[in-house]
Amino acid sequence: MNFFSRLFRSRDKPTNLLGGLVFLFGPTAAGKVVNERTAMQTTAVYACVRILAESIAGLPLHVYAYKGQGKERMPAHPLYFLLHDAPNPEMTSFVFRETLMTHLLLWGNAYAQILRDGMGRVIGLYPLLPDRMDVGRDSKTGELYYLYTRSTEENPNFKAAGQIRLRREDVLHIPGLGFDGLVGYSPIAMAKTAIGIAIATEEYGATFFQNGARPAGVLEHPGVVKDPEKLRESWHSVYGGTKNVGKIALLEEGVKYQQIAIPPEEAQFLQTRKFQIDEIARLYRVPPHMVGDLEKSSFSNIEQQSLEFVKYTLNPWVVRWEQSLQKALLTEKERKDYFIRFNVDGLLRGDYKSRMEGYAIGRQNGWLSANDIRSIEDMNPINADEGGDLYLINGNMTKLRDAGLFANKKGEGDET
Repeated sequence: MNFFSRLFRSRDKPTNLLGGLVFLFGPTAAGKVVNERTAMQTTAVYACVRILAESIAGLPLHVYAYKGQGKERMPAHPLYFLLHDAPNPEMTSFVFRETLMTHLLLWGNAYAQILRDGMGRVIGLYPLLPDRMDVGRDSKTGELYYLYTRSTEENPNFKAAGQIRLRREDVLHIPGLGFDGLVGYSPIAMAKTAIGIAIATEEYGATFFQNGARPAGVLEHPGVVKDPEKLRESWHSVYGGTKNVGKIALLEEGVKYQQIAIPPEEAQFLQTRKFQIDEIARLYRVPPHMVGDLEKSSFSNIEQQSLEFVKYTLNPWVVRWEQSLQKALLTEKERKDYFIRFNVDGLLRGDYKSRMEGYAIGRQNGWLSANDIRSIEDMNPINADEGGDLYLINGNMTKLRDAGLFANKKGEGDET
């Protein structure tokens, strides 16, 4: 047994205790089966997943090189086209990132197969379904491996039960929050009770408005009705339906109509549904106004909430993506010279007036040039010979050593 074998013996296989048939097919306390696909039928879950997935997919993604204390975009790098434009011939970069982010938000893990050429360079990225992936650790080498279950036999590496073993370097794995740092836990699994209540409340509301179990009223007769079915059909034929709303009822033989009031606990189900929307928005840390709840939003605070969404919700996902991409796609040698970054500057911009005031302060105090500002606003630069790269300050500002106090002490200035 060599040194590395002893080193990895203490490391356990990655596990996801919330996966499997118990979670996928077991009912919640609300009596509803919740899994990643049924959860997406809830509008709040769908809205949160769509907002986060589209936000990550819509951010500019570039490969940069370290240049002294700065950076430079490297469109000639082989990874640039794959990440910025098209990771494979079948999908755009937007669709690829949107798909992987959806997997990450529902299953807690996102996987993509990395295709390489004979030189080891990345030439393609293809998404893999998380519910068909199993992560293991080789008992001899201690290396992680990925076991993917295929449903067809088209792959030349097809084996029994359609399982394909992929090496760690052949898989882009973006794990979410987990207990072992290797496999993320599904947010849907962690909050399945809250989502189950949302589903149950939604189904109850549909049944309630469909008059599935509770009649709107009763007809009271002082005697014995010989044919109650005929009386019910006669009532519905004359007064039922939207076309008959407002008609005056003509009751004979002492028949009285008694409307059944809605119990207060049933009239509150809309509040219950609203609370469950807030619960799901809390799960994904999405501001309520972004999923349609404007009760606590106003013109004065909605911009601040949007900025907080970028800082505290989107930024952790961005860092998770960037580090996973660099770890899987860049070689150890390349990571010394190159890095991969999303550009979130556009999302952090304030309104037009605030941006212009900020630029003016930076320009007047000499830490922003005209071209710096134009670059932030995605405008073409001004030629250097026209002063586009100059850093200027106001004329009434000078160095402290050149001020009159120092000059007077040296006897070089005016004493008045």
